[in-house]
Amino acid sequence: MQPLLDKLAIALSGLCIIHCLLTPVVVVLFPMLMAASNVNESLHWLLLVIILPTSLLALFLGHLRYKDKLTLTLGLVGLSQLVVTSLLGFNLLGEMSEELMTMIGSAALIFGHIRNRQACCKDAC
Repeated sequence: MQPLLDKLAIALSGLCIIHCLLTPVVVVLFPMLMAASNVNESLHWLLLVIILPTSLLALFLGHLRYKDKLTLTLGLVGLSQLVVTSLLGFNLLGEMSEELMTMIGSAALIFGHIRNRQACCKDAC
């Protein structure tokens, strides 16, 4: 189950990065979409609600099996950054910094899951 969860978490975190990169472009090209900012915020929460349990389960299953502290640390730092940025980011950092912090958190999470997958592949799971 852990390899499947890692793949899903990588895909969802990648979707976060793509969303953060494309949102400013779409808003510049289609300014009327600014009115749909509630939809944008709902997508953030939906992704977070799916990423959080998926990542936690995959990372802890991997950690129980492989005991790789760096993998767990990368994953937990990335998840923590996503949660804190989602809760406080815009008010504390502004929109651009919120997006940057979300992308950095997603990247850390992706690297944690990649390490988890590599450990699993070495173990032939």
